[in-house]
Amino acid sequence: MESGKQNEYAAFEEKVRRTVYLDNLSPNVTESVVRTALDQYGTVKSVEFIPNYLEPRNMPQCALVEMEKEKQAKVVISTLSEFPFMMSGMPRPVRARAAVAEMFGDRPRMPGRQIRIRWLDTADPDFEVASKLKQLVKRHATETAVMLKHQLEKEEKLAKQQGETLKANYKKYEMLDSLMADGAARRLARCYNLRVSDDSGPSTFH
Repeated sequence: MESGKQNEYAAFEEKVRRTVYLDNLSPNVTESVVRTALDQYGTVKSVEFIPNYLEPRNMPQCALVEMEKEKQAKVVISTLSEFPFMMSGMPRPVRARAAVAEMFGDRPRMPGRQIRIRWLDTADPDFEVASKLKQLVKRHATETAVMLKHQLEKEEKLAKQQGETLKANYKKYEMLDSLMADGAARRLARCYNLRVSDDSGPSTFH
């Protein structure tokens, strides 16, 4: 029985080594989006989104992505750490790092490890430690909520600016196309002694 548990945990450790932890994902990202984005680095075996119980509204998501081989996971981590990587929504760059065993909710029990649960009396020294930890968790949750709200506001503002810039650039290209189509560009070129390239490629002035 103990040998079977050791083999189970050894297989789990291999899974951890070939798993990538993705953070700062857009709420619009789905499993199919993650698979499509990372298939270029290798075969994606599974995608598991980690629930966020502190802030369920529109916020960055986390996911555990298991690759077929450990080497593929290392390539994903190296690439996403070196270059900005967008996935279903700018301007949120995805972050990646190696997964650890504590990230898996269904991880098997480590062989030889025992967990003991007991009620603490208020006079017990550990009771004060537990109370401080509880207060620290509440404080951390509050700080996290404020930080995420601020982050989302900044990203929404930046996304709006990028959208307006994109629309402005698109209008410029439309205007250039219309000038080439009605011959206005060629008439201007003749006035200023410029040469316009032929219609077989992109329209440019020389």
